[in-house]
Amino acid sequence: MTALLPVGLIVTMKHSTPLGQVKTYRDLLVWQKAKLMAVSIYRLCESPGLCRKYGLSDQMTRAATSIASNIAEGDERSTNKESLRFIVIARASLAELETQVEIAHEIGAVSKEDALQFRALAEELGRLIGGVIRMRQERERLSTDQP
Repeated sequence: MTALLPVGLIVTMKHSTPLGQVKTYRDLLVWQKAKLMAVSIYRLCESPGLCRKYGLSDQMTRAATSIASNIAEGDERSTNKESLRFIVIARASLAELETQVEIAHEIGAVSKEDALQFRALAEELGRLIGGVIRMRQERERLSTDQP
């Protein structure tokens, strides 16, 4: 089976590098990579194999958009506890999207190559989200330990 996507439709993420001072959620590497993943999923859903599977492609684009959106919303929340809640939702949306891509592959709507490429991107994004969750959990723990 040949790849359903022309080369370059799944956006390849560059290796993580320090970004300097974080002023807004747009400066967060995790948000930048989540946004790239959403763009990739939109491109994937425009491919011939998925464009005819409206329900599945709609769910995939919603889940992909939800990841970046929840990271942004969480970062803009006023408390660490609220921020953590939205980052955890982003992680759940990533799991949802991973499931949908697997289903799309199993029904023949996504090539093996595209599914493997997506999985690598999802694993990297999952590690980044996990790091943010651990950081937020530690902040929450430290804030509750204070008198």
